[in-house]
Amino acid sequence: LRSWPDGGPKELWRLDVAQGYSAASVYDGKVFFNDYDEANAKWLVRSVLLADGTELWQYEESRRIRPNHGITRTVPAVDGKLVYTIDPKTVLHALDAETGEEVWRKNLVQEYGAKIPPWYNGQNPLLDGDHLIIAPGGAALMVALKKDTGEEVWRTPNPESWPMSHASIMPATLAGTRQLLYNNLFGTVAAAADDGRLLWHQPFKFNVAVAPSPLPLNSDTVFITAGYDAGGALLNVAKQGEGLVVKTTKQVTPDIWNAEIHTPIVIDDHFFGVGRHKRGLFTCLNDQAEVVWTSEGKASFEQGSFLLADGMFFVLEGKTGVLRLIEASTDGYQELAQAQVLSGHDVWGPMALSDGKLILRDMRQMVCLDVRGDK
Repeated sequence: LRSWPDGGPKELWRLDVAQGYSAASVYDGKVFFNDYDEANAKWLVRSVLLADGTELWQYEESRRIRPNHGITRTVPAVDGKLVYTIDPKTVLHALDAETGEEVWRKNLVQEYGAKIPPWYNGQNPLLDGDHLIIAPGGAALMVALKKDTGEEVWRTPNPESWPMSHASIMPATLAGTRQLLYNNLFGTVAAAADDGRLLWHQPFKFNVAVAPSPLPLNSDTVFITAGYDAGGALLNVAKQGEGLVVKTTKQVTPDIWNAEIHTPIVIDDHFFGVGRHKRGLFTCLNDQAEVVWTSEGKASFEQGSFLLADGMFFVLEGKTGVLRLIEASTDGYQELAQAQVLSGHDVWGPMALSDGKLILRDMRQMVCLDVRGDK
């Protein structure tokens, strides 16, 4: 695939959804996503067939959730047996993937003293072997739960009662140690993946909110970033005796580059993403967080999402719903194709790709496109 057919990629199905940004997860030919019934004030989790969008089931629960710059904004985790998702008001649901029936739940406000983030929950749960990992804040910085039952396995203490952020946990192996990275308003933390003990904390001035996850660039370097003039930083993690030490090796000011919503993607010792500065330019940066090239003068994407597949980036314009296909190259911006696929504003939701089918959404519709090209 290096261009769209005439008329753009083939549309397979389209569904109406409530205002928000919740994206799809795909498992074994089935699509799972969060939604909301605004007319009847019901929180929903929906499952449809990937092939044609046929509805398989809906989980519903009466919950009055007012629009707060959208309603939904998270992606379920799926292991084929259960679907795990955190609703806007921080209730964690585990649903049967075949029927949609609830198997277990945890109210993070009641059980951990979590505080609902300013624009509702934006955190996606992380599946890690037999565990489900979340960062509730309050009484526990991070928690590992048995994925089948919800029973707590370990927790990372949170003596400062740092609140939940909009960011999700990122697994990484740094300085030879497998760890779980997390951004909150007080900086970046790492917990040991085996028992949750706190490995390190590096303070950083995130402002108002932080949504991107920490980004491992290699075996000892992490890039962190956020919007609201926070900029970013490179962190180095190294062994010291029996423990780990972390230091900031470079500050990246927001006039150079930062991201507000989406975590960048690493490829070939570079990372790529949509920057907050200069109208959302798609940008390539090297491992020193130096800008290599941008899409300036060619395209701007506001807060649109992006996805890497087969050596190409699929990138959405956040204001217009135009989908652009861009070569994944460190040499420069090279657009291969574009197509108008959505029309709504705030086209910020992440994309999902499975079996040549790309699922994306705006504030009111979710669409599935065949992007395989000619066989």
